[in-house]
Order: sequence, then structure tokens, then C-alpha cells
Amino acid sequence: MSVDLSGTSRVLLIDDDQSLCELLIEYLSTEGFALAAAHDGRSGLALALAESWQLIILDVMLPEMDGLEVLRQLRQQSRVPVIMLTARGEEIDRIVGLEIGADDYLPKPFNPRELTARMRAVLRRSETTHGLERRQWQVDDFRIDLDTRAVWQNGRLLSLTAMEFKLMRMLMRHPGKVLSREILSEKVLGRELSPFDRSLDVHISNLRKKCRFQESETECIQAVRGEGYVLVGRLK
Repeated sequence: MSVDLSGTSRVLLIDDDQSLCELLIEYLSTEGFALAAAHDGRSGLALALAESWQLIILDVMLPEMDGLEVLRQLRQQSRVPVIMLTARGEEIDRIVGLEIGADDYLPKPFNPRELTARMRAVLRRSETTHGLERRQWQVDDFRIDLDTRAVWQNGRLLSLTAMEFKLMRMLMRHPGKVLSREILSEKVLGRELSPFDRSLDVHISNLRKKCRFQESETECIQAVRGEGYVLVGRLK
């Protein structure tokens, strides 16, 4: 079974055209992307640097700070992929954008389907380029290290079995996204889920006991009836 998990990509849209932003957020959410929007360059740059994003869509013409200056300052601190939106015919903007670090550009007006295709292509290239670099990451209170096969919660090392580590790695790769029992069985247990196989649920149950939110006893791994399991949290 081929499983598309691209829906976990967090995308920041920086564009002062609020109607366009609303249209793109509605359209791209159906394509599996999670979007947030900023409507001027200064607040867009602040948000870009304050949170973790897999992709930024950046318009050149912005109030407060133009998109090229946003990109210049962003590139001083971040290598997050950026797609520039430029006015049709403004070739100089496209050239300058690519020179200072844009990964791709798209002239306005554009077809949302073309933007989606370009987003997926940029994300694929980014994963190929950087996929081996990021060996540890954090989701709220949890930090994982793939090299040492360790998971910490608020600095406390969790004592996980090999299967529990695989489950936590899968859930931490897709925070806030409900992963079905079928996907988890295939990707973690290495087999298709059969109607009477409860192995996955036993592993999940044991993992949930080990990583509750201590201050409130709230389950950080939540079951969604009829759908699967989700790690509550946000990538950092």
C-alpha cells in the first residue's frame, strides 16, 4: 500500500492579498497541507523565524517589508524552502529571488494546481537534500534521536522497547495528524492489519502509559475512534 503522508507539511503563506490567502488555504488543505498566513513582510518574517515550517510561499510585493528583503533576512538564519510569487513579466524579481536563495518562483496569476505541483517538487528536493541531516527533532515536550534510538520527555529518558521506539518515531514525524491503525501496522509492524490482530493496540497502550503529560495525566497519544492514533503536539 502506498501511503501519502505529505499532509503533515506545515506551510507559511506570506501575501497581503487576503482573498487569495483564504482561497489557497481552503484549496491546499484539501491537498493535505497545514497552512498559516501572514499579510505583511515584517510579521511574516517574524512568524517564519519563530516556528518550524517545511515550506514558505512568499509574495514579492508586500507592505512593511518587501518579499525580497524578507528572503534576504530569512536566509541569514534559515534554509527552509521558499517559493516566491512574482508579478507576471517581472523577470528581475525572479532572477534576484533565485540569486538570494529562493527555491522556485511562480508568476501571478497562477493555477492552484500548478502551485501544488511546485510545492510537492520543492518538498521532494528538500527531503532528498536534507533528509540525512536531521537525525533528531522535538515535538513539544518530546525529543527523539535516531542515532542513539532514544526519546526524552522533558529531559527524562523514556525506557522504550524497539517497537515502542518505532511507533514514537512514526508519531513524532507526523504530530497532530491522525495515523490509521492500517498505516501504523504496515509502517511499524511491517505487515497489513488483520481483523483480529491486537498487537498494535497493545504496543500503543504500553507507550501511552510511559509518556503521559505528567502535570495533568493527559494522554499525549490520543485514540480517535474509528480512525487511529494521534500525537498531540507541534514540531519545533
